[in-house]
Amino acid sequence: MDATGSPETTPMIRLSGVGKRYADGTVAVHDLDLEVGRGETLVLVGPSGCGKSTTLKMINRLIEPTTGTIEIDGRDVTGVDPVQLRRGIGYVIQQVGLFPHQKVVDNVMTVPVLVGTSRSQARSRAEELLAMVGLEPDVHGPRYPHQLSGGQRQRVGVARALAADPPLLLMDEPFGAVDPVVRVRLQEEFRELAQRLGTTVVMVTHDIDEAVRMGDRVAVFAEGGRLAQVGTPLDLLARPADDAVARFVGSETGLRRLSVVPLRREDLEPLDGVTGGQLGAAIDLDSTLEDALAAMLREDRAMIGVRDGVAFVGVLTPAGVHRALRAALAE
Repeated sequence: MDATGSPETTPMIRLSGVGKRYADGTVAVHDLDLEVGRGETLVLVGPSGCGKSTTLKMINRLIEPTTGTIEIDGRDVTGVDPVQLRRGIGYVIQQVGLFPHQKVVDNVMTVPVLVGTSRSQARSRAEELLAMVGLEPDVHGPRYPHQLSGGQRQRVGVARALAADPPLLLMDEPFGAVDPVVRVRLQEEFRELAQRLGTTVVMVTHDIDEAVRMGDRVAVFAEGGRLAQVGTPLDLLARPADDAVARFVGSETGLRRLSVVPLRREDLEPLDGVTGGQLGAAIDLDSTLEDALAAMLREDRAMIGVRDGVAFVGVLTPAGVHRALRAALAE
């Protein structure tokens, strides 16, 4: 990323002047310029009807743009057979869309088999991915979708989307049908998985909390299909571009900033003879300020120990949280 939060190298996706106008004159997307870097997670967020899902569907040509060009890996998608294009792009939707008559492992094998992978190789890859998303292949693979919970079906949907090793994954409200507790856990697990695989992700949500939790950058759409702002989660929360963005982000921006600001060594106080045993629970140095405050409240303590690996490196106090917030905003 450069100083503005934009990708530095040739982007994985480039949308130039992209628009979608329907026959009745309705403008779904207006003159959109947007880039997504390789290995980046970009979250499209905004109110209903603002064009975010339409934008996602134009990338894999489920909807054709009226104007502009869309490039994936430097190639104009309009020159590619749409079926072939979609086989190289993972796609996850809220309703999951698993085949009800097929076992879970067969659902995950679908695309690899379609593109010519042998069934034995496809099965091996499917079982590997089921384990990667937290499902035991021997237990869940032989089951049918109706025998799984909502959260488990969503995990299968992610595994199926990743089965052909796509460099690009599109996700439309992927966790919207999952209960709140499971949803947060799935978000965290998926973000770690995408980072580990180096997958480029474009994700749609209407939930600003999900957007700032999941995205390396967040693109806020406004009514009329207009891109109102794009930037890092902290930039969005600290400096909304206009009143429309500020209203959408809401009055809880100060609290949301806690979830995107990481701890730094310079925010800590020295141990000064305090031992790990005296501190009680501790958090890792790569935690967020939200994690830190949650631990303080849970332990009912005015400070929390911070460790780097197994070694304690300092303590965090409310004053340290304040310093960290101010420093993040200044940067």
